[in-house]
Amino acid sequence: MSKNKKIPVGVVYSTNPDFDFSFDESDAVETLPPNQQKLKVQLDKKARAGKQVTLITGFIGTEEDLETLAKKLKNLCGCGGSVKDGEIIIQGDVREKVLTWLQAQNYKAVKVGG
Repeated sequence: MSKNKKIPVGVVYSTNPDFDFSFDESDAVETLPPNQQKLKVQLDKKARAGKQVTLITGFIGTEEDLETLAKKLKNLCGCGGSVKDGEIIIQGDVREKVLTWLQAQNYKAVKVGG
């Protein structure tokens, strides 16, 4: 599948002057409301030089909404973090604080792992 949106796959040339390429916009993901999100909160330290991070996975929605949620969680915990591959990474072991806040915001969040 081509990542280039300018040249659609399968169309080489058209002689029709009114022809317009139509792209399939079915890839657009809508953000589910908080009560339908099933988030998993876990502690992770693999491939992080022994540093612990809180990992939040399972968010279904746009990248922009994921970034907004990550920013709120980072502000809540007073620490750094990032968003990578659809996961929110918060520095440190703040699982309980994150889990409590997410549940207060009506997210279906569960603690995974030890």
